[in-house]
Amino acid sequence: MPIEAALIKPVVDALMGLFKQGENLRLKRNAEAALREAIRELLLASPDDNKAEARIAIAKAAGILSEDVVLAEDMLKKTRAAKARTRGKAATGRKRRPAADKTPAKKAADPAAKKASSPTARKPAKKTPAKATKKAAKPS
Repeated sequence: MPIEAALIKPVVDALMGLFKQGENLRLKRNAEAALREAIRELLLASPDDNKAEARIAIAKAAGILSEDVVLAEDMLKKTRAAKARTRGKAATGRKRRPAADKTPAKKAADPAAKKASSPTARKPAKKTPAKATKKAAKPS
């Protein structure tokens, strides 16, 4: 019984369509998983921006257009802005000293010369006579 060529083409097309649909579903599932990983990465204390951006790009390339993509992009933008705002600052929010200020190169100079050249040298504090008068005023 010969198989007609007219019947083979529609069957092959249907099989290829199903195969492509399966591939697309697997691609979308992988992209959704990558998007979840990107959001999870951005929620960490010190997120890796490049990794999150790559995962968001995977989701976009797979054709996922959901609020999760928008959320992940917004989170990425905010974490990058926070990093730019706090770059060069310590954990407490104050500016760090440059490396040049940390080295005590100026202290190695002659300290006696520094005291002589300083016009605002501090004088020792004078004792107040109030304490001495209290002791004298008390009868024993």
